Amino acid sequence: MDLEELVELEDLEELPEPYNVEEHIPGFSNLLEKKEVLFLKKSYQNAPVAAVILDNNLRMLWTNPAFIETFLQHRSDTVIQLLQLFQPYLAIQDITSILRTLRNAESGFSWYGRVEARGREFLTVIANMIITPFQFDHSLPDGYLAVFDNVTEENKTLLTSIFKSLLEASRLKDNDTGYHIDRVGEYSKLMAEHLYHKPGYEEIDKEFIENIRFLAPMHDVGKIGTPDDILNKAGPLDALEWTTMKEHTKNGAYILNSHPSPMAKNIAVFHHEKWDGSGYPLELSGFTIPLPARIVAIADVYDALRSHRSYKEEFSHEEAVDIMESERGSHFDPALLDLFHELNEDYANIWNRLRDPGKQKPEDELLTGQIR
Repeated sequence: MDLEELVELEDLEELPEPYNVEEHIPGFSNLLEKKEVLFLKKSYQNAPVAAVILDNNLRMLWTNPAFIETFLQHRSDTVIQLLQLFQPYLAIQDITSILRTLRNAESGFSWYGRVEARGREFLTVIANMIITPFQFDHSLPDGYLAVFDNVTEENKTLLTSIFKSLLEASRLKDNDTGYHIDRVGEYSKLMAEHLYHKPGYEEIDKEFIENIRFLAPMHDVGKIGTPDDILNKAGPLDALEWTTMKEHTKNGAYILNSHPSPMAKNIAVFHHEKWDGSGYPLELSGFTIPLPARIVAIADVYDALRSHRSYKEEFSHEEAVDIMESERGSHFDPALLDLFHELNEDYANIWNRLRDPGKQKPEDELLTGQIR
């Protein structure tokens, strides 16, 4: 299948499966021996930017070490055609648009844009890609050079700085919780790591684990909009106050809506949903509750039980585990609660390692019914 056929194929679902270049691209070695191509190879061999030489169907003929390090070193599959690296995150209409642009003289047979490569075994790579042609004796390109500006860390640093500011604002707003938000992130990462590669949890990949560690602490960021007299009330909330308190889930989803990962919004809005459908704000049940929110629910409740709050005293680890077990199948996903039991000593170790300094066990009334 050549490039024109690929462009014209309306119902294209995926690019051809990987295959051996030497067997399937007749004459490819002649192309690489052209002096112009040899010059490109020499220029980019030790360059810090990723570069790849392509034939006119975007099949990779040569890559520099930076390209291998950036895109290929963690992949277990064989990638021959460049755009396979970015599936399924490039939609088929995007792929078609790229291919048409590369066959269009008005565009200079060139394309520039942002792409992402992602897999279960490695973190997402975000890069600006420019594809430019080289031509010899034909009106259409004989091949292309693709060069990549890796902006992964730049993008991550920007996101982290923006959302860390929100996290610090929520910490100041609800300072009674101390290191609660840090511990929730550690608990959630711990559980996600143990679900990685388990059957039924295919959505958990390296990116999921990194994201949940950073985003779980933002589960209560919506409390920025909760009045202080409700947030820090010593004692149970009345019906109107409780209704106001529950709005923090929707407020959090609104605040985190700009985060590129849907996990951020899902954790904020759904972490108080319950397995039996009795939670809030939407009364979702079972597997309709997103997995990140089900993981964070266990982390959040365990830590809330262990912690001193303005409305309750802290429980021991054993008491907290027993209370959570009593809500198996009602509050918590039973399978995740089983894993929590397997990891409960690790949860206790995290709580002790990140315990709020100077907290004394108070004498006020136990109020276990309102986990805020």
